[in-house]
Amino acid sequence: MPETHGAPRRRDERSQPSRNRDASGRDAPLFGALDLGTNNCRLLIARPLREGFRVVDSFSRIVRLGEGLSLTGRLDDRAMDRAYDALALCAERVARKGVDPSRLSAVATQACRAAANGAEFIERVRLGTGLKLRIIDPAEEARLAVEGCLNLIDPKAQAALVIDVGGGSTELAWLLRESEGFTTTAWMSAPLGVVTLAERHPEPTNAGEDWYEAMVADMGLAIAAGGIDQPEIRDLFAQNRGHLVGTSGAITSLAGIHLKLPRYNRDRVDGLWMTRADCEAAADRLKALGPEGRAREACIGPDRADLVVAGAAILEAIQRAWPSERVRVADRGLREGLLLQQMREASKPVRPSRRRRRRRGRGGKGAAATA
Repeated sequence: MPETHGAPRRRDERSQPSRNRDASGRDAPLFGALDLGTNNCRLLIARPLREGFRVVDSFSRIVRLGEGLSLTGRLDDRAMDRAYDALALCAERVARKGVDPSRLSAVATQACRAAANGAEFIERVRLGTGLKLRIIDPAEEARLAVEGCLNLIDPKAQAALVIDVGGGSTELAWLLRESEGFTTTAWMSAPLGVVTLAERHPEPTNAGEDWYEAMVADMGLAIAAGGIDQPEIRDLFAQNRGHLVGTSGAITSLAGIHLKLPRYNRDRVDGLWMTRADCEAAADRLKALGPEGRAREACIGPDRADLVVAGAAILEAIQRAWPSERVRVADRGLREGLLLQQMREASKPVRPSRRRRRRRGRGGKGAAATA
């Protein structure tokens, strides 16, 4: 069923028709956003609405492009093949839906940024699929994640910390409410994500609390190295006037475990509020399940069984560094930010060129007649 993005959906809200018409009565154009991350390849195709957009097609596949990257500094051949196959499927969907290439924004993040052969892989994708991936820097990645999650911030809050847990890095953005809305006052990119952290701390047999605490401590050091202070936001958090917003498969999986869902349900997860105690209890359950038990969980599966505990450890480290009693779970982020950015740019009125305005001012073809 197509999804509406904008204000968070109420549980009883019915889906709107998947086709939307603009003021002239023509079909609103389709836009596409493609995100190739360290662990996942994701695509959204959507139509703009008056507020937000409506998804008409989506695709997501775990490709583990960054597998082994932290050890070798290069993208592995098999990992590149997995990602290429997923991207080829994305290209087919884009063509089948008739998305104009000018309305497709395709980006790659940490794995391609960090790999010595990242640019070579991007070129291979361009030649083989026609997709023109753009490697974005951490600053843009953080900004897009914030834009995709803005409408999940509590309207009564005075501050927020948006967390985007990736496979190879974790972006954090601190937001403060000002007269015109929330403004990002600081951001950082920690060079640890679920893949890199899990590779640095392989799960031992009969893993105990020491293994988990080692991951939390590792992420804690990465946060401290960022040197972000933000005393005003700290004070607001201490007064319970701020909260965390978490976007990533790791955090949505944690939410699914908390809800004990028999299968993943985006409507129940996106926008969910979790307390810090809820997060800790879900993490304890993940650890107790072990690799095989996690693989059997519908909200995790075998592809994420070895990564989801690393995601819980990253969130735990952030909660210790920036104590907050509330976390809002976001099944949205960078792709949604890309779509909103494109649609906003497309909606801007086209101004006539200076040359054209000058011709009109001289009584040219478009000038009004005088008596």
